[in-house]
Amino acid sequence: MPEAKKHILVVDDDTRLRSLLQRYLREQGFLVSAAKDAAEAEGFLKTYLFDILIVDIMMPKVTGIEFLERLREGGNWVPVILLTAMGEAADRISGLETGADDYVPKPFEPKELVLRINNILKRTAREKDIASKLVFHGIVYNLEKGELKTAAGETIHITPVERTLLNVLGGKPGEVHTREELAEILGVAENLRTVDVQITRLRKKIEIDTKNPRYLQTVRGKGYMLISE
Repeated sequence: MPEAKKHILVVDDDTRLRSLLQRYLREQGFLVSAAKDAAEAEGFLKTYLFDILIVDIMMPKVTGIEFLERLREGGNWVPVILLTAMGEAADRISGLETGADDYVPKPFEPKELVLRINNILKRTAREKDIASKLVFHGIVYNLEKGELKTAAGETIHITPVERTLLNVLGGKPGEVHTREELAEILGVAENLRTVDVQITRLRKKIEIDTKNPRYLQTVRGKGYMLISE
């Protein structure tokens, strides 16, 4: 099955440049949408998921920096490349501080822009892959697939309850979850001891020494915490 095309949103008030970028990026195999300003871009973002945004800083009404600030304040961390006028160091610094992933000064070579796009896409793909896996001395749990496997790739059987615990605790590694919270999620709110029993069983599958757990830790007086390598 062919890999889905990466979707790029170009945001620039310059009609000619916007059209040129749209055509060139499509020729490079990307799916491309284009917006003339921040308002139109925000409309696109309500409808589509994008892999990366290319945003011009100097736009009327809402600048590229202001648009980026809105994105980050709203919790949207889609990668953003800013297009800046040559010599505008203050804008470049401001953009990076606001959360831009890269910037390209105008005028620029389209090939350079594509290289920067691909570099960011490769990095985000690696980060996503790392974030979707928990590693315990060679044993790997895939959060997306719900699979626990040995270093050799052999599947380790886990129960639905154990899978739920790994998903909840592994979804926020290093964060303490109370016994009450876990009991509620597991549907055993009236029996906190059940949580302890399930934690003990899960430790047997991911820990080397269950009496001195390294990964699935008890935080005395608070609850449990999962740590990945």
